[in-house]
Amino acid sequence: MTPMSAPPPSTSSATPDDEETASGLRKVIHIDMDAFFASVEQRDNPALRGRPVAVGGSSARGVVAAASYEARVFGVRSAMPSVRAARLCPELIFCPPRFEVYKAVSQQIRAIFLHFTPHVEPLSLDEAYLDVTDDLRGIGSATRIAELIRARIKADTGLTASAGVSYNKFLAKLASDQNKPDGLCVIRPGEGAAFVAALPVSRFHGVGPRGAEKMAALGIATGADLVQRDLAFLRVHFGSQADYLYRAARGIDLRRVRANRPRKSVGGERTFERDIGSGPALREMLERIITLVWERIERSGAKGRTVTLKLKDTDFRTITRARSFPAAVPDEAAFAAAARALLGGVLPLQQPVRLMGLTLSALEGEGGAPLAPAAAEPGQASLPF
Repeated sequence: MTPMSAPPPSTSSATPDDEETASGLRKVIHIDMDAFFASVEQRDNPALRGRPVAVGGSSARGVVAAASYEARVFGVRSAMPSVRAARLCPELIFCPPRFEVYKAVSQQIRAIFLHFTPHVEPLSLDEAYLDVTDDLRGIGSATRIAELIRARIKADTGLTASAGVSYNKFLAKLASDQNKPDGLCVIRPGEGAAFVAALPVSRFHGVGPRGAEKMAALGIATGADLVQRDLAFLRVHFGSQADYLYRAARGIDLRRVRANRPRKSVGGERTFERDIGSGPALREMLERIITLVWERIERSGAKGRTVTLKLKDTDFRTITRARSFPAAVPDEAAFAAAARALLGGVLPLQQPVRLMGLTLSALEGEGGAPLAPAAAEPGQASLPF
């Protein structure tokens, strides 16, 4: 589906979790680094600048961890099998990941965030939510803070970041993707519902290609179409995802930015371009997801005891199977063996699968520590944005 442009709110050149009722309007910024891993490689190696770059292994079982914008023109995307990426872009240059370097740059960026607010909720090495309702510098404008952060990131790291500014997390994340790369988008109070109405549903977090196809078959192409469907209808067709879709279509998100939020799991999932029903094909896909997720586990430093397999079938029903160990999973071989056993235990499937994922949970040690220092609850402040 071709992305549509949203109505021009103010712009410059897994499903909600941990939900709470936030009192009053907040000022929330979502910062998302542009093609982070690939951009670091291009920064550090001038010969790669302007060329299509993929971070990840080039072997038959390799997975793309990140792709430069030059590679994205050819359709190369993160989580894509490396073999397919190379077919799409024969000139693609593969760079082995350097996670220690990416972590160090991420720490630089985190320090910039903390200069403006203690209320920082990292999502990964390259993106985070910030609540600047009460900012440390007394600037008062979330838009101005986002501009200053982007400028500091550029000056200190040589990298570009995109930012979304709004009054909740859902809208801020949508906004940060609106003018990528190196862009800024602001959705002010009163503009959220109209902004969401003009978006294709494929832009909603958690709605993959197959989900968008199912919605299209139901006559739902945009947020405006989705908002016309009541909650009962959505629950019939989308099960546990219905409540999220109902709120999202109205631009509603009650989650707070949680600076002291502990990491509960590390994982990843893949929504397939085509539904997969055969055992061999599912096993092949599982191997790619194992590689992808174990890379994330290693770079996060997480240690955990529970491996969980998640499958979602064509009717959006979710199947989960888990195995817990008495001690932390020691290495990739043990993690892979557990994942293969879990998949083997559910085969053959009654219906094809549209999504597969793996997580490591029951974390301990470094991986289970808070992602940022604990902070007091942010207070109220008057707008402007």
